[in-house]
Amino acid sequence: MKTKKIWLSLAQMSGHEMEFVQEAFDSNWVAPMGPNVNEFEKSLQQYLANKDNPSQQVVALSSGTSALHLALLQMGVGVGDEVICQSFTFAATANVIRYLGAKPVFVDSESSTWNISPEYLVQAIEWRLAVTGQLPKAIIFVNLYGMPAQIDKLKEISEKYCIPLLEDAAESLGSEYKNEKCGTFGDFGVISFNGNKIITTSGGGALICKTEAVAKKTLFYATQARENEVYYQHKEVGYNYRLSNVSAGIGRGQLMALDKFVEIRRRNHDLYTRLLANISGITVQQNPSNDYNSNFWLTCILIDSEKFGKTPDQIRELMDSEEIETRPLWKPMHLQPVFEKFPYCGDGISENLFKTGLCLPSGVAVTSEDIYRIVEIILTDYPPVEKKISQRHKDIDVRYRPKKKVENNLQPRWIRQFLLNNTLLVKMFNLLP
Repeated sequence: MKTKKIWLSLAQMSGHEMEFVQEAFDSNWVAPMGPNVNEFEKSLQQYLANKDNPSQQVVALSSGTSALHLALLQMGVGVGDEVICQSFTFAATANVIRYLGAKPVFVDSESSTWNISPEYLVQAIEWRLAVTGQLPKAIIFVNLYGMPAQIDKLKEISEKYCIPLLEDAAESLGSEYKNEKCGTFGDFGVISFNGNKIITTSGGGALICKTEAVAKKTLFYATQARENEVYYQHKEVGYNYRLSNVSAGIGRGQLMALDKFVEIRRRNHDLYTRLLANISGITVQQNPSNDYNSNFWLTCILIDSEKFGKTPDQIRELMDSEEIETRPLWKPMHLQPVFEKFPYCGDGISENLFKTGLCLPSGVAVTSEDIYRIVEIILTDYPPVEKKISQRHKDIDVRYRPKKKVENNLQPRWIRQFLLNNTLLVKMFNLLP
């Protein structure tokens, strides 16, 4: 029998997607505009409502990367500017800086959330001001794997130096910081609807804007910067970044199950946490305090190979052999060959996370039985002292202890044998103990 493949984070349909996709086909709205796009944006806006930003608007785009690009463009980032960027992230966060001819300045993580360190952020700002005589043009922080960054501290730094914040919430739709939704804390916020995210539109993203005016400007750039004329007139360079009406139909169906999807991923994380508790050498990432409420898009573990007896790569290879997809944590951008020449401020926390971390299957399709199987494989050949959790439980539980035969040494062997061979006497006189 073929072993079931367990994927890291596979898209899951809610059952409502075809209804909206069919509407698009029935009405011939298959272009990058239409009723599904409008309704999808409206629903997202309602979901992300923030009491501090009542005028907040959402623009649906073709990808999270395009949203990052248009955010930096509207922040005024251009050729030769410096943009501070969290080093521990996916490449798209840094790539968009180069799209505009700007230069990334990479900043290390702190150990509680794994996101950009406020301490090193301040050092980086002061360092670049001293070297260039100018402040960086923008700060990009990421809510990695769904975990909110230290947002209050980042906002304080942003306000102190008057540098705008771009919140890369690609992985954190549904996460909350102090009971407010992630994606709503920066001057711009970015969400991804890639096929492996909390919800998907197959491929897509959204830019969260502070005002209606900014949202209209975003839409302008996303539709080739066409001026409001009868003929095609262009005064600025634009982009083909609008989300299609068909894709938005998928998104509308996905949004109907968003809360359920987040609940399942959190439940999967809780089960991993319980099963891996008290295992020497393995740490499951957790919310640092009650201020944080990650969606746990991916459940991540750190492995101390000396204590646990296996490296992350050995666990990953073992999983591969069992048709289970796992993945190393992101390789920091300052270690990537394409970015190695750019400035970096930190002390190696993100490097250590990369070396010791592993992402475990966390998608909505992952069942409790799958997680038990995954943990059992992780614990393969675990050091003898704590080798088999289930066996240890059996060893200390009297119900699993084998019953010992009790010999009556007061009777000579020949008498005992005689009595055993004469069951009638045994029953009459109850001669055996």
